[in-house]
Amino acid sequence: MITGETFLAIAAWSRELADDEFERARRGIVEKAYPRGAYLWHRGDRFDHWTGVSRGLVKVSTIAKSGKAMTFTGVRTGGWFGEGTMLKDEPRQYDVVALRDTRIALMNKATFAWLLDHSVGFNRFLVRQLNERLGQFMALVEYDRTLDAASRVARTLGWLYDPVLYPNPAPDLEITQEEIALLCGLSRQSTNEALKVLERRGVVQTDHGILTAPDPQRLLRFET
Repeated sequence: MITGETFLAIAAWSRELADDEFERARRGIVEKAYPRGAYLWHRGDRFDHWTGVSRGLVKVSTIAKSGKAMTFTGVRTGGWFGEGTMLKDEPRQYDVVALRDTRIALMNKATFAWLLDHSVGFNRFLVRQLNERLGQFMALVEYDRTLDAASRVARTLGWLYDPVLYPNPAPDLEITQEEIALLCGLSRQSTNEALKVLERRGVVQTDHGILTAPDPQRLLRFET
C-alpha cells in the first residue's frame, strides 16, 4: 500500500477522485521495482493489475508473425497504461520491458473494477486516456509507413510530452539516445543523425541524457 502523498505524486488522475474514492484507490496500489532490461510481462501473460510508472521508462512493443518488431509507445514517469486489457479481461497483447531501472505502481483488478463502477472522475479520466491512445496508434500506423527517421523520432518524443497522458510535463525529459532508438525502432546511428536534424531546426536541445523541447507541439508537427 502506498501513502497518500505518493499516490498524488505518481497519479495526476487521483486529483479527480472524491475522498472515499481516493482512499479506496490508494489502498489498492502497491509498488514494485524492475531492473533495466527486465520484462514486466510478455505477450500472452495474464497480469491482473492496472499499471503506472512511478519512476523510470518502459517500452510497449510486440513482434509480428513475420518477425518484425514494432514498438507501440513508451511510457515514462507519471504514465498509466493497460486499461484496455483490464476492461476486456484478456491476456496481454504486447510485451513491456523496462528501458532503465524502473519502479512500477500496480493497482489490483478489484480496485480498478470498483472505481469503474463508482467513480465519475475515474471514468472521465479513462475516456480521455483511451481516446488519446487511439489517436497515437492511428498516427503510428501512418508514420511507420511514410515518415523518415527525423520525423519518426520527433513523433515518438512528442508523445512523451502528451499533456493528456502526462499533465503539465516539464520541458526537460530525462532520456538517452539508446532509449530513444529503442522506442523508435531505429539504430543508434540513425537516431543520432535524426536528433542532429531536430537540433539544427531548433525543435530540441540535447545535453548528457537530458532532452529539452521548448515547444513540444512542434515535435508532433515536424516533417523534414
